[in-house]
Amino acid sequence: MPPQPRLSLLGGKFSLLPGLWAWPLVISLIFVAGVMAWLSAMQRADLEAQRADMIADALSLEAQLSGRLDSESARLKILADALGQHTISSASFAGEAMVLDGLRRFWVNVTWLDNAGRIVATAPPDDTKRRDVVKSSGDDGGLSGHLMETITDRDGRVHGTLIARYSAASVLRQKLPWWLASKYDIRLVDVGGDVIASTVSSPRDSDQAWYRVALGPSMPNAWLELSARAVVKPWWKSLPVALMGGFVGLVLLTSLMLRRQMQSVSRAEEAWRNEAAWRQAMEDSLAVGIRARALDGRLIYVNKAMADMVGYTPDELVGVMPPMPYWLPDELEQTMSRHRRTLAGQAPREGYESRWRHRDGRTMDVMVYEAPLVDASGEHIGWMASIVNITERKQLEERERKQLETMAHHARLTMLGEVASTLAHELNQPLSVIISYNTGLLNALERVRPADEGLMRPLKTIGEQAAHAGRIVKRIREFLTRHEPELEPCDVTQIAVEAMNLLQRELAKQKVTWRLQCAEGLSQVMADPVLLEQVLINLVRNACDAMSQQSADRQLLIQAHPSAQSGFVKVVVADSGPGLGGRTIDQLCEPFYSTKSDGMGMGLAICRSIIELHYGVLDVEDSPLGGAALAFSLPVAEEQE
Repeated sequence: MPPQPRLSLLGGKFSLLPGLWAWPLVISLIFVAGVMAWLSAMQRADLEAQRADMIADALSLEAQLSGRLDSESARLKILADALGQHTISSASFAGEAMVLDGLRRFWVNVTWLDNAGRIVATAPPDDTKRRDVVKSSGDDGGLSGHLMETITDRDGRVHGTLIARYSAASVLRQKLPWWLASKYDIRLVDVGGDVIASTVSSPRDSDQAWYRVALGPSMPNAWLELSARAVVKPWWKSLPVALMGGFVGLVLLTSLMLRRQMQSVSRAEEAWRNEAAWRQAMEDSLAVGIRARALDGRLIYVNKAMADMVGYTPDELVGVMPPMPYWLPDELEQTMSRHRRTLAGQAPREGYESRWRHRDGRTMDVMVYEAPLVDASGEHIGWMASIVNITERKQLEERERKQLETMAHHARLTMLGEVASTLAHELNQPLSVIISYNTGLLNALERVRPADEGLMRPLKTIGEQAAHAGRIVKRIREFLTRHEPELEPCDVTQIAVEAMNLLQRELAKQKVTWRLQCAEGLSQVMADPVLLEQVLINLVRNACDAMSQQSADRQLLIQAHPSAQSGFVKVVVADSGPGLGGRTIDQLCEPFYSTKSDGMGMGLAICRSIIELHYGVLDVEDSPLGGAALAFSLPVAEEQE
């Protein structure tokens, strides 16, 4: 299918949005912002979960430590009861099984005091043994805790106090589960934050999450601190953030490349739009119609000139299948046969003439030039035609032909006029001789008395007719002779009478009834009588020709009277013919314009020129007989004004 600018994207059907290239980047940034918000939320959730687990584990470990210390207090209570019942002496105190068992667990030493606060016995008894016991219990120094029980007898009397000092670090190591030690860095710290005991030697990192819980009455000035070894990294330091950064960079680079590409496409589209607009403007300015048809004859494109030529819109014609709405109904079969030959590739290269019908019904002549329509791939897809409206040219040719015939006819009339002029010249002398002999004969007969009246009357008639023939020949010679207008005072009534006498036989032959109405005492006008007579004869003949086709009464009225404008005489030639049909005097006097089939169109133009040469006006007005009325006004002679 050929390009169709009318159906193209020029109608604003498609356009690249200016910021379309940035949409992927904006969407990507929104996606990345969502991922970052999700990572931040996940980090907060992880921190909260880690803190919840840490609190639970700290409370659990604190409970275990408190339970262990409570258990040791119970053992120490049993030992104190045994001392109160005097089952253990001071000498055997250091070797008592319960004392040794406590020292092996995590006691550092055990001291037996009396009521006065004096040491009764202690275990281990000396420093060497104390160091061995400390080494065996794993005590490496640090803050120690104390368990104290009162020694009472069965009657409830107090006999002293039993104090067991234990190593906090030993308690921490012995009661610490392995899975908790692998998960946290565990420390015992005092009120000032100094480390009492720890599972690690390094200090707590600032990035580590930690939690402290008080150890209670057993160690009132100590706190249990748990520091998570698994550090929850900030979300902006995570791998997804790095991946998102790379993703945004790639999208930004892609968006910039897309923007550059879209700018190139926009420039190409703008150039294409300008080119299409130029093409559309050129097609609209063409006076030649263009149409394209598919291989099946369907119209696939028409330009504005083609649509205007047949009176339809392009939308009404595109897609129409034969027969076309602009084909003539009475030539449908002939046009369809030519259409089939064109689709078969038999259209003449020099074009062919055809007759089409406009939507309003008028017929036009067109010249059609057909050519194959080939697409970009070289495939024959239809036929392209250019159509030229040759109606005016045909009419002009016909008018020129008729004009040539008219000019040939007028050439013959001119030749006939020359012959008539020669005859008038040649007949003038014989008529003069006839008049002379007739006058002489009448004079001779009058001298004979009595005169024969039967002979005198025919001779007088012969003389009168010969004189009349001489006057006619003289007027013919004057009418046919070219000379400059000779203005002189003229009697319009006399000129009208002479003109009608010349046309009397012609009017009688055409069965025209005529009347001459001239006002009495009409002023003379300044005119050339021969030219004025020519104007009257031409107007009368035009009126007779206009009434020649009607069968009703043919009436002609010639009037001469003073004009409404002072100083002018008006002459009117009115008929009962079909009238002028709304035509103005300018249209009637246009050269080569004629309402007669055999007219040359110069008569009224010459009449108008003659009247204007006499400083008069030729015009049209309503006819009292119902037909047309042409009138001219001439200025009166100066001596009569």
